[in-house]
Amino acid sequence: MGSKNKLKRFRENEKFHNVIQPTRQEVFDGFSLKGKWHTFFNNNNPIILELGCGKGEYTLALAQRNPNINYIGVDIKGARFWLGAKIATENKITNVAFLRTQIELIDLCFSSDEVSEIWITFPDPQIKYKRTKHRMTNPEFFKKYQNILVKNGLMHLKTDSEFMHGYTLGLLRGLGHNIVYANHDVYKNEGAPAIVTEVQTFYEKMFLEEKKPITYIQFQFFDEN
Repeated sequence: MGSKNKLKRFRENEKFHNVIQPTRQEVFDGFSLKGKWHTFFNNNNPIILELGCGKGEYTLALAQRNPNINYIGVDIKGARFWLGAKIATENKITNVAFLRTQIELIDLCFSSDEVSEIWITFPDPQIKYKRTKHRMTNPEFFKKYQNILVKNGLMHLKTDSEFMHGYTLGLLRGLGHNIVYANHDVYKNEGAPAIVTEVQTFYEKMFLEEKKPITYIQFQFFDEN
């Protein structure tokens, strides 16, 4: 994408009501919507996040199917989710928002028990060992997700990476978390929730053309209390 297109999208994002772009310092100093997202949506409906939302395909699809649930796509790359924000604005999809921030700051943007479910769709698997801390299903990220989720809130991981799938399953078992459902090839093996196969992201379509299996895990965090 050219720099001119990026700048144009950044300018448009600033005009979209459904895009929130706090600075890193604003997040650390006390993000104004933390614990108060109901004031943004003007309702008390459940909140579901898509982390690393890219162009926002899943966020939009989920929101259109479930108008009584609020959806927030989170990504640091505003030029990507610009498309989702634009489509939501033009089609008056009011239960959608996009938050531009880093995933490691997620627990500073939401309060405990403020989120009902979290989707992670096609994250970078960060295969090299030295990149483990950036892997979106590592133990430190798990703690952040658990901090903002309601008790027994659902987590969803959909990926083309067999490494990411296996790593996450092993980690969940080792930590004693609850694996609700797992499938190592959702298009060959029946049983996956409909939303998993009915909605395909831009990258997922590319992976399917390359004959890559698409995997899915649904899980819950173990609560010691």
